[in-house]
Amino acid sequence: MRYHLDRGAVSAEPLPDDTAGVVQLVDDAQGCEKFVQRVLEFRDGRSRARADDDADEVLFVLSGAGTVELGGRKVPVKPSVGLFVGRGTRWAVDADGGLELLSVLVRDPEPEAAGASGIVDLGAEERRSATAARQFTLGVTPAVGCASVTQFIGFIPPGRAPDHYHHYDEVLYVLESEGVLHIGGEEAPLHPGVCVHLPARLVHSLENGGRGEMRVLGVFRPAGSPAEAYYPDGTPAVYPDPAADSEES
Repeated sequence: MRYHLDRGAVSAEPLPDDTAGVVQLVDDAQGCEKFVQRVLEFRDGRSRARADDDADEVLFVLSGAGTVELGGRKVPVKPSVGLFVGRGTRWAVDADGGLELLSVLVRDPEPEAAGASGIVDLGAEERRSATAARQFTLGVTPAVGCASVTQFIGFIPPGRAPDHYHHYDEVLYVLESEGVLHIGGEEAPLHPGVCVHLPARLVHSLENGGRGEMRVLGVFRPAGSPAEAYYPDGTPAVYPDPAADSEES
């Protein structure tokens, strides 16, 4: 399936004069024009400083620990922390034994202040409701300083949601559990390390085949709410409003 890629099928390419290797995942080869999704694998020690003058970068700590020097400040990081690096902002990693970052480069980003950056712990954020009993926590968003995208963790209960689509372009990375991706009568397996590119208005469904929650890390553009979804006939997908329920009870 063209929208599906398994990290396990891609080898890391070492960067010269650096502690990092790059696992290239989603880019033009998968028809993704808005993003480049990759995993950065940092070995123990300090990396070289880096900056991208043409793209914003949205990061998520997959594993390990260390410190990220971002825009002149040192930030301790751990799994589930999200980072925003505005274009032209220099950053470096000091890994404590090793650190894996999921990176999404945002091409042609919206204008931001020079040196823009931000950090948020998605693991500490409050869960919000989405469609089909799904929930999410927000990470890097315009509120953090990134005008172009929304980063989130999605929590998918066992079972299959109805087919739906979004008005935004999205890249996903499976963090936990196993299941099936359904698109146009085709199926592809989902498990940790699988990434998915979902162009705007592509009808799809993610099925969680496990007993516990499936967790996925998503980044989409334009920024907005992960709860926004539409059924194939264009009808907005709706979800229960906990506040409304409590008012009625």
